[in-house]
Parts: sequence; structure tokens; C-alpha cells
Amino acid sequence: MTGSTRSSHDLDPRRARALFRAWRRGMREMDLILGGFADAHISDLGDHDLADFEALMDVPDDELYGWVTGRAEPGQEYLTPVFQSIIDFHSQRRASGQTGP
Repeated sequence: MTGSTRSSHDLDPRRARALFRAWRRGMREMDLILGGFADAHISDLGDHDLADFEALMDVPDDELYGWVTGRAEPGQEYLTPVFQSIIDFHSQRRASGQTGP
């Protein structure tokens, strides 16, 4: 089981791949953060935002986790609206007491 609550059957191939990758990071914490975000927002992302999301998924898990948790600063090229949306999504989930990092 992936943890995903969203089916990819109605997604175009690019979004389906991004959803798949978001849930199969290698580090469970990042699976939950990126996968949860993808479940909620993958179909709403425009092409530019989707490209930014895909670029974030190319960052190693430990580095990206540091950025998301505020332990490290991302490079300027990663400070995108999508990155901020992931931060906000993660913060809201934590504040509401949902499970995960």
C-alpha cells in the first residue's frame, strides 16, 4: 500500500508519474509530505507549477526534508509558489493533528 488516497486513473501521464514519484521517495517522511500534497493538489497544478514540483522531487530526501522542516534554507531556484504551498500544506496538517511528519 502506498498511502495514497487518490487514484491516478483520471490524470494525464505526467501527473500520474508525479503522483507515483511523490509516494515513492525512499524516505517515509517525504512520502507522507509530498505524497499527501500530491493527493490533494496534483490535478490543480498548472504546467509551470508541475515542473517546479517535479524539480523538487529531484532533490535528495534528506536535503528536501531539511527545507520543509525549516532546518535548512533551499536554494533560490527552489523558492517557488509550489514550495511554499508544500510548506503551508505540511504546516496545516501538523496543526490539525494529522499523522505524519
